Amino acid sequence: MERLAVAKVNLGLSLLGRRPDGYHELHTLFAALSFGDRLFLEPIPEGIEFRGRYGRRNLAYRAAEAYLEAAGWPGGVRIVLEKALPEGAGLGGGSSDAAQVLLGLTELYPAEVDLPALALALGADVPFFLQGGAAEARGVGERLRPLALPSLPVVVFAPGLRLPTPRVYGEVKPHDFGPDLPVAEIVAALEAGEEPPYWNGLEGPAFRLYPELKEVKARLRALGLRGVLMSGSGSAFFGFAQSPEHAQEVVAVLRRTGFARQGTLGG
Repeated sequence: MERLAVAKVNLGLSLLGRRPDGYHELHTLFAALSFGDRLFLEPIPEGIEFRGRYGRRNLAYRAAEAYLEAAGWPGGVRIVLEKALPEGAGLGGGSSDAAQVLLGLTELYPAEVDLPALALALGADVPFFLQGGAAEARGVGERLRPLALPSLPVVVFAPGLRLPTPRVYGEVKPHDFGPDLPVAEIVAALEAGEEPPYWNGLEGPAFRLYPELKEVKARLRALGLRGVLMSGSGSAFFGFAQSPEHAQEVVAVLRRTGFARQGTLGG
């Protein structure tokens, strides 16, 4: 069984404040893209055989372990993970891998398992990847409302700088907090091909830690992309191209200095 674990971008991310549990209350729009990692799952009599980085610490391995344990170990699985997405880039690669393992195992070994609960226990972004598409998210990203978005050509660029999520959140100051995102206005702007009125509250903390990221954002704008924004806690940025041909031209320039891919918004 082959499964595609797609990347995501955040079409805006507002930090509403710090919660009593130490996490931050978020308001964001998740959007799946059309490219990502590939996983191959094969049933085996017992246990988990995993081929990929980090072994048992990999989120895909942990997802398999969580599902099979919840299902009563009806059998085992061999997993081969072919990474295409950069790590520490805010594209959700590890969470997407985990979600696809969960979904694949429901096909290999159907069982009465609370999949959303397993997903949330693995990571805040994993529940989104169970449904894919696009969604408005609140809480730490687990409270989801499906959203309809237009299909648009998008360019994603990661400059090769890994930003540990805890470090970026650790840099958050009270002045980084903001109001709810204007969801209706963002969707309307995307549909009209205009600059979306969104922001990412984590850009300030990330730019303070790595000032060179400001130059990355400016460079993407200079290449004619609109709506350029950092995704999640970075270091990847995305922007919308005027056409698939424009996206291809931009990627050809950017891939000399980092990870660059063109795709389609909405998976």
